Amino acid sequence: MEKKYRNPLVTVDIIIEIEEKIVLIERANPPLGWAIPGGFVDYGESLETAANREAMEETGLDIRLTEQFHTYSDPDRDPRQHTVTTVFIAQASGKPKGRDDAKKAALFTRNTIPSHMAFDHGKIIDDYFRYRFGESRKDIFRF
Repeated sequence: MEKKYRNPLVTVDIIIEIEEKIVLIERANPPLGWAIPGGFVDYGESLETAANREAMEETGLDIRLTEQFHTYSDPDRDPRQHTVTTVFIAQASGKPKGRDDAKKAALFTRNTIPSHMAFDHGKIIDDYFRYRFGESRKDIFRF
C-alpha cells in the first residue's frame, strides 16, 4: 500500500501597527470572525513578499515590515486544514479599508480587540501585546 504524503500549508500573518493601534480585518469567508491580515504564500514567493501582498490585498495599506515575530504551527490552528504561519510585525500609516476577502478593516487597541477572533489569532494578539509591553520572547514562547 502506497503512503500518501501531506504537508502543512504555509501562510503569513501581519500585525500592522498604526500609531498605538493594530489593524484587524473582519473575514468575509469562513471561518468568520476578526483576524490579523494574512493568507497563503504563493509558490515561488518569499514570506516577506507574501506578507506585503496580503497586507495590500486585504487592507489597502502599503506596509514596512519591521520584524519577524514568531511562527505558529499547532495543527489545529486553522479548522480547514493544517497550516503553519509566520507572523510579521509591520508599520503603516493611513486608514485601512477592507478589500479582497476582508469585509471590513479597522484599528484596535489592546482593550478593544473583538471577542470573536478567527483561527488562533486571539492567542497571537495576546502574545504580541505581552511582547510589546516588555515580556521577553523567551518567556512568551517557552517550550
